[in-house]
Amino acid sequence: MALHIEKDSRVIRLTMERPPLNVLDLDLLRELDQMLSLCADDKAIDVVVLRGAGTRAFSAGVDIRDHTREKVPEMLAVVHNVIRKLLALPQVTIAAVRGVCLGGGCEVASSCDLVIASEESSFATPEIHVGCYPPVAVARFSSLIGYHRAAEMILTGRRYTAEEALGLGLVNRLVSSDQFDNGIASLLEELLTKSGAVLRITLKGLRELSLRDFSAALYRSEEIYCRELLPTEDVEEGVQAFLGKRKPDWKHR
Repeated sequence: MALHIEKDSRVIRLTMERPPLNVLDLDLLRELDQMLSLCADDKAIDVVVLRGAGTRAFSAGVDIRDHTREKVPEMLAVVHNVIRKLLALPQVTIAAVRGVCLGGGCEVASSCDLVIASEESSFATPEIHVGCYPPVAVARFSSLIGYHRAAEMILTGRRYTAEEALGLGLVNRLVSSDQFDNGIASLLEELLTKSGAVLRITLKGLRELSLRDFSAALYRSEEIYCRELLPTEDVEEGVQAFLGKRKPDWKHR
């Protein structure tokens, strides 16, 4: 099991445990998918906290070995099932980010209702460097952080500091590393003084109105990825170059 589960009164904490960088492989994603389904049915839970084990990473993203032509359809399906479930949970979701939060990890974190991050954390969607793109970010980040900011983040793949991510709107709160757990506890205290029933109804309205076009956008993003990106030569070159620890030799086709 790569997912540690801790239930405490009205809160459930899900910790992704794949050291050192909590890379999202298919097994971990399936575990997370199953656990989110169980959370959705648990009426005693009002808050779900998602975090990565250790201090080096929330998650460095989806395993690059699952980005090959053969594995991509299954990988996209599993990742996007997790995203859809996070966005549909009746509970408030909190991403607690320490260290790097990259690619699919960044997409997962940004799909939570609230993001609290340590000051030394960093965020990026670096898929462009390995010849692909982040489908969830393509479908959602324009509405989340604005078109031009989303375009820069996705097209350059550059890494943003925690303070920059706060300015972008990817993060709600920053806390120092030594106060990280206290920062989470403070946020939980604010939420748990509220009515669980009212939190759920408010979340339902907030999500339905803000995510009205997301499902269709993600479907179209997946379609472009599978039908137009995967047949290119460069999508395979990017993966092989990364695995071989060399610069990609782009053919631009």
